Amino acid sequence: MKSVLSNNIYLKSLIVLLTLSVGCNSTTEQINLDEQLKTHVAFLASDKLEGRGTGTAAEDSVVAYVSSQFQKYGLQPAGTEGYLQSFRVKESANPHEQAKIVNGSEGVKVTNVVGLLDNPGDSLIIIGAHHDHLGLGQFGTLHTGDSAIHNGADDNASGVAIVIELASLLSQKELQHDVLFITFSGEERGLWGSNHFSKNPTIDLSKVKAMINLDMVGRLNENKDLVVHGTGTSPSWPDIINNSNTFELKVVMKPSGVGPSDHTSFYLQDIPVLHLFTGQHEDYHKPGDDLEKLNYEGMATLTKYLENITRRIDNTNIHFTKTKDESEDTPRFKVTLDVMPDYLYDGTGMRIDGVSEGKTAYKAGLEKGDIVVTMGDSTVTDMMSYMRALSAFDEGDTTTVEVLRGDTLKMFKIQF
Repeated sequence: MKSVLSNNIYLKSLIVLLTLSVGCNSTTEQINLDEQLKTHVAFLASDKLEGRGTGTAAEDSVVAYVSSQFQKYGLQPAGTEGYLQSFRVKESANPHEQAKIVNGSEGVKVTNVVGLLDNPGDSLIIIGAHHDHLGLGQFGTLHTGDSAIHNGADDNASGVAIVIELASLLSQKELQHDVLFITFSGEERGLWGSNHFSKNPTIDLSKVKAMINLDMVGRLNENKDLVVHGTGTSPSWPDIINNSNTFELKVVMKPSGVGPSDHTSFYLQDIPVLHLFTGQHEDYHKPGDDLEKLNYEGMATLTKYLENITRRIDNTNIHFTKTKDESEDTPRFKVTLDVMPDYLYDGTGMRIDGVSEGKTAYKAGLEKGDIVVTMGDSTVTDMMSYMRALSAFDEGDTTTVEVLRGDTLKMFKIQF
């Protein structure tokens, strides 16, 4: 009897030790991933790189860094010159004309970084993120002060960091399809890098199963809200997205394959796409988008989530479907409430995620967290109805806005 009891105690102790060991290994892996992601962002969003402006010497440093990481994790060079795909773009003096690809030394040098994880199959999965930002804010900035470095930690050092670490994780897995990792240049100037690659691919584009785009994925909030765009570009996406979600992420699915980021270039080539996005914030396109504001544990979670998604894509036949271009229905309006909408909110109304100090909503008394439910005679149920309501007003008009603040309805007078 004593021998049996001793054996049982030994077995229980062994199980406890094994459980603790697995738990420790899992925790260590998470911590290491957090640290690796932070290391990448610390380089990409440092003041020394002066905002990673397209075609600058600082962007050359970014290109060299990403290339070295791709080489470190065993990716094969898949550009036109090693890992690089470079070309030059000249913007038209006419703002209504598109920028053009040019030869010689004219225009701005644009460089994508392309690495291939070569697996047994011939089909490809593309995972990408843009590595450029706004430099000193010469264009595209929402900053109203003096010229300043726009480090773009969330936009989009976060996406590049995750691409690099996904290359590390997936290089250790057995997959049936190749994975092409790309960091794009010129996204902020008009999707220059992804547009060029999609029309001048360094691989056979007909073999691409899907493209996943990571843009602004560094600020996962406490509720773990995540927007995934492009979910209507294949009937397989909802199941893949839901079944990969072992992390209690609150996923908001948006069907359109068209949006203001690099996945659009691939959707227009009839490729199923996804774009992951953790939400807008008050530092968007401003100097305040710095590395200390990112959620690195959240980024590690998204990296593992994307690993799950990639493995499910690897085992699924995915077919492309066209989606409605939601931008075609966007109303035109002459005024604004001067608030930052909460794009992660999926309830009724339009939730305010930020209020511009000294402007329309601020003067009226609206606050972050208020949910706009009516504007004038219009009921606001979502972002589209909010924009339709705004389109009815001209500068100088006055109206009333009703918001839900906590459990209380409040009415405010607005002058545009």
